[in-house]
Amino acid sequence: MDAKVRLYVDQPLGQGQAVALGADQAHYLFSVMRLAKGAAVALFNGRDGEWRAEVAEAGKRGGVLVCDRQTRALLMPPDLWLLFAPIKKARTDFIVEKAVEMGARRILPVQTRHTNSERIRQDRLQAHAVEAAEQCGGTYVPEVADLVALERLLAGWPEGRRILWCDESLVGAAQGLAGAEPGPWAILIGPEGGFSEGEKAKLRAMPAVLPVSLGPRILRADTAAVAALALWQAALGDWR
Repeated sequence: MDAKVRLYVDQPLGQGQAVALGADQAHYLFSVMRLAKGAAVALFNGRDGEWRAEVAEAGKRGGVLVCDRQTRALLMPPDLWLLFAPIKKARTDFIVEKAVEMGARRILPVQTRHTNSERIRQDRLQAHAVEAAEQCGGTYVPEVADLVALERLLAGWPEGRRILWCDESLVGAAQGLAGAEPGPWAILIGPEGGFSEGEKAKLRAMPAVLPVSLGPRILRADTAAVAALALWQAALGDWR
């Protein structure tokens, strides 16, 4: 019997491994999805690939699943980070979900001069990342970092990691990824109000930064994130 439900668990997975469920997961599987003893569930933990497991114990407040075989090896995304300025709640959720689906390895919300939101719920965004991986068949869940000031992040930027800066001032210019080399990269999406002049000057002065245009139209921040991820994946990522 094939598993119709996928579940992320923060426990080791392997042949014969028993996985204990907490109250929330038990409620989801047994009350919401109506699974019973003997039902199959696909499990992943971001480290051991995907495993088929069977329900060995089902209760209102807990349960036990037992792994019987691996159904998919761990598929790591490319070494790509997504940096973005948080926007309205639902659209920030959208960016996180699409970043997971499209293969970002790490997601970093950044505070810029014109960022609309001064705080985020990191735990809630991480939960959205888990849900996105469950729904899209992913075997890896990227970390969603806590909000950090862009200036601080750039000051300690790791050597060797390039930045694909989606510069809206280049709208309509034929400036893409031609000639860019694979390797560790990050995509930087700015706030709805754009980057400040000081931030632009800082970015232009960094050798690691490659400014690009996302076409002839100015895109909303959430649309720009998806477009930039697709552009990078097609040129340098695992879509090639």
